Amino acid sequence: MSGTLILVRHGQSEWNLKNLFTGWRDPGLTEKGHEEAKEAGRKLKALGFKPDIAFTSALSRAQVTCDHILHELGQDGLKTIRDQALNERDYGDLSGLNKDDAREKWGEEQVHIWRRSYDTPPPGGESLKDTGARVWPYFLHDILPHVLRGETVLVAAHGNSLRSLVMALDGLSGDEIVKMEIGTGVPIIYRLNADSTVASKKILED
Repeated sequence: MSGTLILVRHGQSEWNLKNLFTGWRDPGLTEKGHEEAKEAGRKLKALGFKPDIAFTSALSRAQVTCDHILHELGQDGLKTIRDQALNERDYGDLSGLNKDDAREKWGEEQVHIWRRSYDTPPPGGESLKDTGARVWPYFLHDILPHVLRGETVLVAAHGNSLRSLVMALDGLSGDEIVKMEIGTGVPIIYRLNADSTVASKKILED
């Protein structure tokens, strides 16, 4: 029996727009972000998807995105589990800083390493490797069993928490995954085999 896993990064946040490091801080969505989330729901509806359960993070931008998608699917009230294991990567001392200001303070090269290396965390924060160390076990224990039972599962989360899942599902290296961009409000749909291998993958880009 195969199941379906739908991954969606939250719509544009207020801090995405302002070019700030966000991490575990909790800004809301912009007007564009709300529309991106609704459009994700409309795309999924057009293809006939009906999730059996939804998962999201402890941060409001992902939760609101999840709510918009479910509303567009006519599934308000669907069981939705929130857990900080799906939170965005913690940017530590960079959180709340403008990315250009951070480059001025620490230098272009150092900020680039913190942003784009796989295993080098910023001060007080997490690397992508650290993020994966909390996301992947949660996926295996709490999310994957639903998919393997043949259910359709929606996960509305964040760029780096979703990168951690894509890395494992697609068998990517650390160097490969840090180069991957996951667009805001763009559904990524996996069909998984009963042995949890990927049967197919589809990205619903414009």
